[in-house]
Amino acid sequence: MRHLLDTRTLSREDAILILDTAEDMAATQQREVKKLPTLRGKTIVNLFYEDSTRTRISFEAAAKRLSADVINFSAKGSSVSKGESLKDTAQTLQAIGADGVVIRHPASGAPARLASSGWIDAGVLNAGDGTHEHPTQALLDAFTMRRRLFGDASRGRDLDGVSVVIVGDLAHSRVARSNLWLLNALGAKVTFVAPETLQPYGARSWPVTVEHSLDAALRTKPDVVMMLRIQSERMHAAYFPNEREYARNWGLDDLRLDRLSARAIVMHPGPMNRGLEISSAAADSPRSTVLEQVANGVSVRMAALYLLLSGERRQTPKDSE
Repeated sequence: MRHLLDTRTLSREDAILILDTAEDMAATQQREVKKLPTLRGKTIVNLFYEDSTRTRISFEAAAKRLSADVINFSAKGSSVSKGESLKDTAQTLQAIGADGVVIRHPASGAPARLASSGWIDAGVLNAGDGTHEHPTQALLDAFTMRRRLFGDASRGRDLDGVSVVIVGDLAHSRVARSNLWLLNALGAKVTFVAPETLQPYGARSWPVTVEHSLDAALRTKPDVVMMLRIQSERMHAAYFPNEREYARNWGLDDLRLDRLSARAIVMHPGPMNRGLEISSAAADSPRSTVLEQVANGVSVRMAALYLLLSGERRQTPKDSE
């Protein structure tokens, strides 16, 4: 792997390789000393043009546990606020010897532009771009699904036949898009649930079932229900009447939680708007994987950084202990 920019072009084999490598990484995180020497001497830059807590901290923890040197770059308070272009910033990173760049950017396509521009030799990992994709979030979601549904037999497994319902602000969600392409590659069946105003443009031409009623979607007894945050900061129009109306029709409340099948799990990438898209009972129930997703995110991002940056050193994580 030279770059990780999206899941749409990720093959089933590559996806399973990343997930299985993450299993090895997760095993090392159960030890008292969690660090591996795999990326010692490498420099990774977290280049964040948008605010983030979970993703930035997760990538920083992943890089440090692989013994890489980490530089955190925030657009706020940097030369970007003075008008510096992405090209100039990239060339600065090239000059300081960055081996990998983890980039989050409000413009869709910015990571792909950085990777193909020739401005920098480093491997580029997309940590979320505009309303396009967020590949490592989808990978950690798939990793969490495999572990919850298959337990110790998850290694090497795809998600063939697993039914996943994704609910919420799909129009602005890069998580929904990345999950759709990855889950399809792994054999899962995906349903998008949202009011028509929050369905992504062109979704009916995608390999997904489009549904407007959450209750109708839940009657199919899905294995996974993934709730998404209403992204008010990206909304410049009225996409639904009010928050009470949204919660009544598309929120996972206590009654809907009780109707789920015995093995169904509830996911949310965070941050959550409790009482809007998900009730506190659903968020805190034994079905919920919210905190597992955060923990698994470190292992998956360790795997992605390892596969991108280990270069000629192709030993497995177990070999490097």
